[in-house]
Amino acid sequence: MRVGGSAGAAGRAVEMTRVGARWRVTRPWPPYLRPFVHSYAGYWEAAAAPYRVRLVPTGRAVVVINLGEPFTQVRRLGDVGDDRSPHGQVTGSLVAGLEDGPRVCDHPGGQEAIRLELTPLGAYRLFAVPMSELTNTVVGLCDVLGPEAGVLAEQLAATTDWGARFDLLDIALSTRIERGPDPAPEVSHAWRLLSRAGGAIPVGRIAAEVGWSQGHLVRRFTEQVGLTPKTSARVLRFHRAAGLLTREGANLTEVSAACGFYDQAHLNREFRALAETTPGQMAAARVTEGALAL
Repeated sequence: MRVGGSAGAAGRAVEMTRVGARWRVTRPWPPYLRPFVHSYAGYWEAAAAPYRVRLVPTGRAVVVINLGEPFTQVRRLGDVGDDRSPHGQVTGSLVAGLEDGPRVCDHPGGQEAIRLELTPLGAYRLFAVPMSELTNTVVGLCDVLGPEAGVLAEQLAATTDWGARFDLLDIALSTRIERGPDPAPEVSHAWRLLSRAGGAIPVGRIAAEVGWSQGHLVRRFTEQVGLTPKTSARVLRFHRAAGLLTREGANLTEVSAACGFYDQAHLNREFRALAETTPGQMAAARVTEGALAL
């Protein structure tokens, strides 16, 4: 059981909050990482209890650094058996690219891990591979970041203080990102337009704004983000709608209009297609960082 938590070298305070049967440990990440990292948090369980969650698309890449028991299964909903990659069955720490469908994760209990959510272009810089290679895929962390990722995981596991852990993580992230590839300015601008609009902007308008043909935009955007602009827009609309539905008194008709869906039937179809659930089920579920408790 890890309960220590200093402010760390940067003087940023560590906070611990209870989330169901687990503790969530957070600290503000440094300003130089904010264009690339959406969030990071540590998790640990005081009492081991098996659980299953459904991960739904968020428009972000995910890294899980396991410091305790790993997931026993991480698979796309509807697939048979464990998720597999060209590198074989995924165990231990893992990387997940952008998704356009739901994924189920089973854990035996006794979790202790650090979970990062990366912006797509932050992931492109960190992983230094075409993000299209990771779309709808889960692979081992060392398969993407090399042996140094295994060394980092060992250092984090050997350190019981969460402030010190986050210090190590900040250094590793900044070092890797600094030497990573720069995304095309046009792709960066296209992603900003899409994300600021919550996906409710035509691809043709984005292409005109960045000065590329639609075909060239789709090719370069998909390479560096992982999803096509059209699919990214669907995911961002869904993610925004899911967030609005968690608010007290949320109205399906108003959420549909606010997020750019044609009508409530369109909203329902997209929730089925992207998450295999309904807006009502999503609103009633406890959703934490894209995960629905099952």
